Amino acid sequence: MWRTHPRYWPDVWRRSIQARIVTGTLLMSTIVLILVGWVMMSQVTDGILESRRESAQQEAVAQLASLSGSLNALDPGAIQQKLSQLVAGSNRPGLYEVVLIPSDKADSNAIRSTGQVMSESIPPELRASVSQDQTKLFDTYMEIDYNGRPSEPGLAIGSQLRVLNSSAQRYEVYFLFPLTAQKETLDVVQRALLTAGLLLVVLLGAVAWLVTRQVVTPVRMARRIAERLAAGRLEERMQVRGTDDLARLAVSFNKMASNLQQQIRRLEELSRLQRRFVSDVSHELRTPLTTVRMAADLLHEYREDFDPMARRSVELLQGELNRFEGLLADLLEISRFDAGAAALDLEDVDLRDIVSRVLENHETLLERKGCEVRLEMPEPCRAQVDSRRIERILRNLIGNAIEHSEGRPILISTAYDDEAAAMAVRDHGVGFRTEEADMVFSRFWRADPARARTTGGTGLGLSIALEDARLHGGRLDAWGSPGDGAYFRLTVPRRPDITLTGSPLPARPADAVRLVTELSLVDVGAPYQKLTGGEES
Repeated sequence: MWRTHPRYWPDVWRRSIQARIVTGTLLMSTIVLILVGWVMMSQVTDGILESRRESAQQEAVAQLASLSGSLNALDPGAIQQKLSQLVAGSNRPGLYEVVLIPSDKADSNAIRSTGQVMSESIPPELRASVSQDQTKLFDTYMEIDYNGRPSEPGLAIGSQLRVLNSSAQRYEVYFLFPLTAQKETLDVVQRALLTAGLLLVVLLGAVAWLVTRQVVTPVRMARRIAERLAAGRLEERMQVRGTDDLARLAVSFNKMASNLQQQIRRLEELSRLQRRFVSDVSHELRTPLTTVRMAADLLHEYREDFDPMARRSVELLQGELNRFEGLLADLLEISRFDAGAAALDLEDVDLRDIVSRVLENHETLLERKGCEVRLEMPEPCRAQVDSRRIERILRNLIGNAIEHSEGRPILISTAYDDEAAAMAVRDHGVGFRTEEADMVFSRFWRADPARARTTGGTGLGLSIALEDARLHGGRLDAWGSPGDGAYFRLTVPRRPDITLTGSPLPARPADAVRLVTELSLVDVGAPYQKLTGGEES
């Protein structure tokens, strides 16, 4: 029953090549057959009617000559008494009827006719033509009316008849030939053409269906196999039957699928080896790094006892060890995500507190960069999250915003609804192109290929932040525009049993088409300012 729903057929039309081809074939063949049938029916009708018209004219000429001879042979005084007998004698019942009308009398009682035919059925146009010319035969198609009988189609042939021995008497003679037999013949021909046309349309539809099925079936099979390959079932293959073009298509498709399977498995093995290598190297480097760290800490503690060049070398060593430890920590975290060993430690927290902690950690960098931070956090924004991971996400987002803001203002917002809590970080720095919105979360990807930034990130921060968001069942979205900065939005469910359907914050910043220049600079002693619900940002 569902297939009869009105919405089903448009889907079939859009998705099925076979349905469109069969429907198009039926429509075109129907139009062609209608035109051909109309032409054939017109020619048959014209031929039958013209044949009947010619035979009727010959019959009318013969009867006019016979009737004229009979009238001329009578005494002028006896014409009126014998007129009805002459008219009746000129009739051939079943073939035609005769109507004789005196041209010089208006009295309807003088009209003579055979059978039950009514003289009023003779068209006025025919009578006008006959009355004006007495040398010609005139004919026309008409409806013959009878007294007590249904009318029927017919052919009327008329001419004038003049009695030679009486200069005052002229008659209009009309022969009415019924066309009932011709109409029945045309009806039979019409029904035959209609039946043959319907059978031919059905036959053409069946042929089109069979032909397209031979072509569409392999295409549908290829589509189903492609869907299964896309779903990960790499062992699926098409059946090869015969040696025609479709069979060669199936062979080529199978070769392509085999090559793809080999390449995918090769890449999977390479990816597995890379993950294992990263995990092994990260773990193996922990021990020597710990030893180097201990030695570096000892040297750093007594750096004042060294000469200036050695002291500077110790400070550089300490800084690079800090960066190396950060990279190693990121690699270990990435390996945990790859191994599926990451887990959440949920607690009910106010996301504003996490923002405050992150900003306190970046206070020195904010002062050095001269960045103003404005907060739009008018209400508590509570959610059950892993505060350590959320803090790491915000640390990456805010650190990147400070690094790329070029000293321009930074805006941090929070919002919530019944299902989700969201945080957004907006800077007005160099930004990135729209097509790079997905690439920013790739491992080791940086918007600045020169890697000349002061903080010198590893390129793993946003990748780890994305994995942390997904681990919460949330999402991390990015928007950027060259010269107009970047905007990152983190959305997490307020409880672990909630599935996200939206976000309380927009996917793009409200000022996406202009730079924010109206924000005032903050005091050096207050690197960021918290807004209340009544203040404008």
